[in-house]
Amino acid sequence: MFDTWRQQHRQREQLALLRPRLQRMALAWCGDPSLADDLTQEALARALGSLERLRREQALEGWAFSILANCFRDHCRRSRPTEPYEERIDTTQAGAERDLARQQTSQQVRNAITRLSPAQREVLMLVDLESCSYAEVAAILDIPVGTVMSRLSRARQNLKGVLAEAALRPTGARPPLERVK
Repeated sequence: MFDTWRQQHRQREQLALLRPRLQRMALAWCGDPSLADDLTQEALARALGSLERLRREQALEGWAFSILANCFRDHCRRSRPTEPYEERIDTTQAGAERDLARQQTSQQVRNAITRLSPAQREVLMLVDLESCSYAEVAAILDIPVGTVMSRLSRARQNLKGVLAEAALRPTGARPPLERVK
């Protein structure tokens, strides 16, 4: 009895330590800080409610990310996320030009990421933001490893194409004046 209580207590502590990573992943997937809070809270509540179903304590991290992915999918089914990412300016960096360039680049990447499908966004963020292995992503999203690799490849190709397209467009440039006779 005491060992079971101790194990559950340890698992709750591990879930609490995972909260920032879950929060960051939810924010990367949905782009809305308040929705990310809600998704993280929902995922943690589901995880706490079903801790007794977890068979291996080592699988807790992947299991928690799987729950978060399911919460995100449920949200996507209920509504279409159309709000852009909230822009935050890093005030610790010096130089207005560098800040502007960094801000524009960040915005272009955020915009490009929002143009990916939710499935591609999930895989891209788990691999590139959370540094999960393909096997971990496959387990988290409950899809084959080959599907992870193809989604990641397509997501990166799409992201590259969108960013290349954005780079060709001059920012804030006005068209040259034409002389009309």
